[in-house]
Amino acid sequence: MKIFAALLCLFIVQIIGILLLEYRRPQRAVAWLALLFCCPPLGLLIYWAMGRDYRMNRKLKGREAETRRGLHRHAEDRSQAVTSAEDTGNPELTGRSELLRLLSGLTESPVTGRNMTRILVNADETYDSMLEAMEAASEHIHLEVYIYQDDETGEKFQDVMIRKARQGVKVRLLLDGLGCRKLSRRFVRSLSAAGVEVHRFLPPLASLPAGRFNYRNHRKILIVDGLVGFTGGINIGDEYLGKDPKMGFWRDTHLRLEGDAVYFIQHIFLKDWRLASGERLSHPRLFPVHACEGKEAVQIIGSSPGAAIDASEAMIFGALSAAEKRIWIETPYFIPDPAILRALKTAVLRGADVRIIIPDKPDHPFVYNASLSYVEDLLDAGVKFYRYHKGFMHAKIWIADGLMASVGSVNQDMRSFYSNFELSAVLLHPKRIEELAGQFQRDLEESEAMDMNGFGKRGKAARAKEEVCRLLSPLL
Repeated sequence: MKIFAALLCLFIVQIIGILLLEYRRPQRAVAWLALLFCCPPLGLLIYWAMGRDYRMNRKLKGREAETRRGLHRHAEDRSQAVTSAEDTGNPELTGRSELLRLLSGLTESPVTGRNMTRILVNADETYDSMLEAMEAASEHIHLEVYIYQDDETGEKFQDVMIRKARQGVKVRLLLDGLGCRKLSRRFVRSLSAAGVEVHRFLPPLASLPAGRFNYRNHRKILIVDGLVGFTGGINIGDEYLGKDPKMGFWRDTHLRLEGDAVYFIQHIFLKDWRLASGERLSHPRLFPVHACEGKEAVQIIGSSPGAAIDASEAMIFGALSAAEKRIWIETPYFIPDPAILRALKTAVLRGADVRIIIPDKPDHPFVYNASLSYVEDLLDAGVKFYRYHKGFMHAKIWIADGLMASVGSVNQDMRSFYSNFELSAVLLHPKRIEELAGQFQRDLEESEAMDMNGFGKRGKAARAKEEVCRLLSPLL
């Protein structure tokens, strides 16, 4: 009887602890409580390893803040911030200063005006451009990815990094500890032997006992000589070229940048490098004066679980609130929180054309089923959903009227909003916005519309599976 009473007290303490720690995010609290009730001892262990708030780690917060102050000074000194909507070069933003103020307040990275961008469609075009830039490097190459595969594509990048390192170029490679867990030690040793510095971000064996296992670095970054930058949705591997027979064609989007915005991509990379390696890098040569003559307005938005503001979610919510004509979204994973759901429905009521393209085939069935659980409710509200059937849809695109668009690593799910280190480039130039809109329309031609007549008739078993996945999705 005493043992039973002790276990009951422990169980109650666990429940109280989760409620106190997760009160900011009710959906996460409900998911953790469901897991705890299903398997009390295991639930607590999983929460200890994966669920603790990143912001509670004072050591990591202190290190990040210390690094941020020095780096931001270099980036700010070299760049030209856009302070008025009229200076963005976008006529639709005239008189919409509230949107610019929102964007400027989200992160330390301002909207900058001296930029030139190029939208890269799919991995073949992206890899060609990245490798060309790396071959031209004379000072440094900084590469940060969530997934790096030891295959033909991975070897191409490896060869360039080794060759440039031997030429005296400083090459730094930052790998996510979980996403790159399959990368062999042999592969990494060959890089290190040539002088490439390689570090892993929150490797599983180190992050598990510290309760940081669930926090992943999902960014995709390449900076060459501090003058050319890349970001978007594409990792390094053959599957992104469509060579995986299971997934087939891989639809994705990346971005090449020159100008002020590169300083802030560099700023984010160096912060991540400091967290992973302990090395503080802030030399002015990492932020060289550029000669870019472009006039595009761009903002780099980095979000992390340790930030005071969930910048990625706030940026998307701001776009939803500002749009009056169209909201077009491409995302592989769609697990929105209640605020985003309400914003989507409200946008439809305002008369906006809300369209969302998701994959027809899943790479993660659990997440896919959780995504489908939101579709019927939003279809009923007037949101239009499409399944991309040419291959796998992995692009992460937002388009709000002609006001703004974003390209980056952020999925439309709570993991990207709250648990991942992410990066997006917000584009305000009308030409780039319409270029992305044109690609969206081409993707629609390869997609099939979902409707209540078809999707709404799925069986009870499918609905039950979707609801279970939805309940537990905040944990993943």
